[in-house]
Amino acid sequence: MTQPFIEFKHVGKRFGTLDVLKDVNLTIDKGTVTVVIGKSGTGKSVLLKHVIGLIQEDAGEVLFSGKPLNRLPRKQAKQLKKSMSYMFQDNALFDFLTAFDNIALPLTETTRMTDTQIREKVHDRMTQLSIEGIDHTYPSELSGGMRKRVALARALVTDPEVILFDEPTTGLDPLRKNDVHQMIKEFQKQLGFTAVIVSHDIPDIFDLAQQIAFLDEGEIVFKGTRQEIMACENEKVRAFIRGREVYDRSKT
Repeated sequence: MTQPFIEFKHVGKRFGTLDVLKDVNLTIDKGTVTVVIGKSGTGKSVLLKHVIGLIQEDAGEVLFSGKPLNRLPRKQAKQLKKSMSYMFQDNALFDFLTAFDNIALPLTETTRMTDTQIREKVHDRMTQLSIEGIDHTYPSELSGGMRKRVALARALVTDPEVILFDEPTTGLDPLRKNDVHQMIKEFQKQLGFTAVIVSHDIPDIFDLAQQIAFLDEGEIVFKGTRQEIMACENEKVRAFIRGREVYDRSKT
């Protein structure tokens, strides 16, 4: 049996008296796309932050190729984290930096590339994402869709092994959402990175996924393919896919 690339093993996380994650078990294979769904406030973003080490679990372990992230030697852990990118829900672009400088930031901070090499790499990604000619434009001067493209270019510019997407289409209209989905799908196929995507874009986001995980009350209550989730008889899963309103009313 092939060892999972990323594995959550009985992971728990508490903030104060609130158990956000409770006994989370999930495996993610290398070079695949996993979509995590669930109602708002159920811990999806917290799960993502465990992958990149922004949050430390209180119980259980997060493993990379069978090795616990929190017990890796410092140098190895640092190298692993450098192989990851995170596309935040609000893009997390710096308003005081131009589009070019926002995209170049991971290269200037974490590599020893020359200015010429950085410029070539950034322009390659900008061309691929059809955002040429905005080098000196600031985020506040860009549309929501263009800001998403800049954020995606920044996530891709280091050629990461893992990219974490936290609600990558928040605030976009349906056409722009589809554009972002297609860009993620195209680049994942082209570059082969492992992707974990938190999303509410159901069922459209399922087109990207090899695996879908449903997080409910701090636990993974379903994991499987698009075909399997559409045929799933779990009442919570079925209600959520039909619409969050139905699911939420069942909790009142």
